[in-house]
Amino acid sequence: MEPEDVIQHTSSEFARFLKNVRSHTLEMGGLAEQHVSSAVQAFLDGNQKLAKKIAREDFKINALEVKIDEECSEFLALQHPVAMDLRTVIAVIKATTDLERVGDEAEKIARMTMQLDYQAVRKRHLRAVKHIARHVLDMLRKSLDSFARLDPEQALEVLKADAEVDQEYEAAIRQMITFMMEDPHDIRLVLEILWCAKALERIGDHAANICEHVLYQVLGKDLRHISIEQVEKELAEAQI
Repeated sequence: MEPEDVIQHTSSEFARFLKNVRSHTLEMGGLAEQHVSSAVQAFLDGNQKLAKKIAREDFKINALEVKIDEECSEFLALQHPVAMDLRTVIAVIKATTDLERVGDEAEKIARMTMQLDYQAVRKRHLRAVKHIARHVLDMLRKSLDSFARLDPEQALEVLKADAEVDQEYEAAIRQMITFMMEDPHDIRLVLEILWCAKALERIGDHAANICEHVLYQVLGKDLRHISIEQVEKELAEAQI
């Protein structure tokens, strides 16, 4: 077999793999996003039926993670990819791990819904959760879009939004402490609502992680644990 044939064969195999694995990853992402949205809706509305449905269906996200891992493992074993092809496989594996954890957090919110005493819940208790949820869902949608299109600018936008969500979560903690001080009888209830806010903050972290995987694919550099300013500098130097 001539070198050109080897390259063509490898490119063909990678194109086929990439099409399949990206399709499955985006399917997994869409399902994770749907679970988060439904779990939040169930929590805010006290919808026990919807919460039970989300809790029961977490296995679908887990099954997709296993399927994608198997596809990536087989491709690595048979094709020995290098450079950006290898980075793509690694990024997909890491992204699916984050998506699986997003699904876990959605399931956690659903189970909290089933335990919460909604007769004691007041609208002001849920206001912070509703606000954080809106921003986190926007982050998750944009992270999946960035992953699908390999868009580093949108990835950077999500990383900036993650810092804002962290600030919103800290503000929610202060607000919840105020509620508990005003009425000690609400301590358990308010703590349960705060756990939901924490689950949403973690989902935001996973959305940001997915965007870091996008930047890794595009730039070939691991940009985790560095400042937003440094990420912007790396993008500017790469002239992307």
